[in-house]
Amino acid sequence: MNTNYGTIIVVDDNPAILTAVKICLNGVFERIITLSNPESVLMTIRKERVDVVLLDMNFSLGVNSGQEGMIWLSAIHRRHPDIPVVLVTAYADVRLAVRGLKNGAVDFITKPWDNDELIRVLKDAVDKAKEVAPLEEVEKKHVKKVVEKCHGNMSKAAEMLGITRQTLYKKYQS
Repeated sequence: MNTNYGTIIVVDDNPAILTAVKICLNGVFERIITLSNPESVLMTIRKERVDVVLLDMNFSLGVNSGQEGMIWLSAIHRRHPDIPVVLVTAYADVRLAVRGLKNGAVDFITKPWDNDELIRVLKDAVDKAKEVAPLEEVEKKHVKKVVEKCHGNMSKAAEMLGITRQTLYKKYQS
């Protein structure tokens, strides 16, 4: 197997899950760092060059709201927006998955997972994070975002971007 997928951090409070993931991903990632407590994930990311994080959604016994995972997802995404985070949970909650994706997760896996699916999702997350978008595409997305933020007010959007309305229309239409 190709080991060009760098370093993954797996955060889960269940030691059996950490062992299973380590066995599953052996040979796919050069380094597999397992953490049983999310408290050390930010410090670990600062010390290591991390390519992807696989983050459990629930850490307290008997709590399955996914709220803890959302808090950690937000903390990771805020400080390291370039590192893709894949969420994992035993509870197949579609609304939670959507909320996680809206909050910056790149994908979502449910336990029990299919090994091939887990590997594919993680490889896709790393590959996508390494892609460099053409400047025109980044600019177009940014222009659309600013126009949306201004609720369609093109004059206000042009002013925010520091360009003329005519230039804004050209960039918005392209």
